[in-house]
Amino acid sequence: MRKPKVGIIMGSKSDAPIMEKASDILKEFGVSFDVTVASAHRNPRKVASYAERAEKNYDLIIAGAGLAAHLPGFIASHTILPVIGVPIYSKGLSGFDSLYSIVQMPGGVPVASVGIDNAKNAGILALEILSLKYPGLKEKLKNFRRKLC
Repeated sequence: MRKPKVGIIMGSKSDAPIMEKASDILKEFGVSFDVTVASAHRNPRKVASYAERAEKNYDLIIAGAGLAAHLPGFIASHTILPVIGVPIYSKGLSGFDSLYSIVQMPGGVPVASVGIDNAKNAGILALEILSLKYPGLKEKLKNFRRKLC
């Protein structure tokens, strides 16, 4: 059985400080990942290609986006892998525009969402999903939770 792998994608380099929180938690648990910067608005072909290849490369995808936050939904429309959206804060509507864009997906094309700028929870949710297929992660998650108290 291959090792778990997560794709982390964000719409802009400016999202990197937020999205690093997802990669940090994945590193802590020894889960491999790679990071891609690609905008669904500025380079839709690149994002579509990324999503269409995702099933060969990843177990799931964490997608961070601000403003219209089209990226997580765009990816979900091109793959059946679970997609976890991270709404990124923006000045105009304090990130609520991003949150609503992610959680208000049409029926049949779900995207999970975490709180605004909460990429750490996206990483933890990814680990929980991965633990269904990779049982070695379950004990690590239980220990992680015990330490939170």
